[in-house]
Amino acid sequence: MQLDSSQLDTFAAVIEEGSFDAAARRLRITPSAVSQRIKALESRVGQVLIQRGKPARTTAAGDALLRLARQVSLLEVEAIAAMKGTMEGLRVPIAVNADSLNGWFLPALLAVPRELVTAFDLRQEDQDHSAELLRAGSVLAAVTADPRPVQGCRVVPLGRMRYLSIATPEYADRWLAGRPLADALAEAPLLVFNAKDMLQHRLIRKVTRRRLDPPVHSIPAPGPFVRAIRLGLGWGMIEEEVVEADLAAGRLVEVAKGKYVDVPLYWQYWKLDSPVLDALTAAVQRAAADGLRT
Repeated sequence: MQLDSSQLDTFAAVIEEGSFDAAARRLRITPSAVSQRIKALESRVGQVLIQRGKPARTTAAGDALLRLARQVSLLEVEAIAAMKGTMEGLRVPIAVNADSLNGWFLPALLAVPRELVTAFDLRQEDQDHSAELLRAGSVLAAVTADPRPVQGCRVVPLGRMRYLSIATPEYADRWLAGRPLADALAEAPLLVFNAKDMLQHRLIRKVTRRRLDPPVHSIPAPGPFVRAIRLGLGWGMIEEEVVEADLAAGRLVEVAKGKYVDVPLYWQYWKLDSPVLDALTAAVQRAAADGLRT
C-alpha cells in the first residue's frame, strides 16, 4: 500500500495543532482541503484515524500512522536539506520530564548544530509516562524512566536524578518533631507535582514500609512547587543539587535524613538513519554526563 505524503503531513498537522482549522492555517490550505485529505487517507487505510473532538486526537489505528508520518517528514526534510544545504521547516518534538527540563536538559539543545534543527517542540511529561508519547508517535525522542525500548526505538542510559525529602525547619518542628516518623508522615501535608508524581509516596514506603494516605497538595510547576515547600505548605521531593546550599545553611531540612529516591533516566529515540537524531542524542548524552549522577 502506497500512502500520499501530503495526506500524511496533513494528518500529523491536525494532531499537532488540535483541529482541522488550525492545521489548515499552518499548511496554508482551506479547512475543506484538510478534511478531504483526511477522508482520502482514512479511506486508503480503511480505518478511522482521528477522534473528532477538541482537541483532535488519534485513534488506536492513528497512533501507528502518526509515527510513520513523523518519520517520513523527518527523512524528507533531511533529504531536501542535503540538497539545498538548509534544514527549513523542521520541528523536533521531544518529551522531557519537568525536573530535567528545569535543570540539566536545556543546555543539550544549545549544543545541537543550528543548521540541523529549525525549532524544538518540547512536551513536558512525567518520566514514568513519557514513553507513551513515543508509542503514540507524538514525539521523536523522550527522556524516560523506562529502560524497555518502545518498539522501533533505541535506548541510551543517561544517569540518575537523586531526590531528597525536604521541608522548612518550622514545618518539621510543627509536623514531625516528638514522635515516630511513620506516625508523623501519616498526617503531615505533602506536595506532589501532579497525579502522576509518586516520588513522595515512594519515599514514604521506603521509610515506613507502609502505604499511608496523608493530605496532598498538587502544584504542577517546578518553580511554584519548590517555593511552596520553602513557604512551609508541605514537604516534598526536590532534586539534590537544587537544595544543597539551603540544607548546608539550615534554611531547609531533610524529612527523612539520609534517605533518598534515585530515578534512573534513559533517552529513547526512533531507529532512523537521521543526522538530526544522531546530533541530538550526542548532545543529550553530554549534558546528562554533566548534570546527572552516574
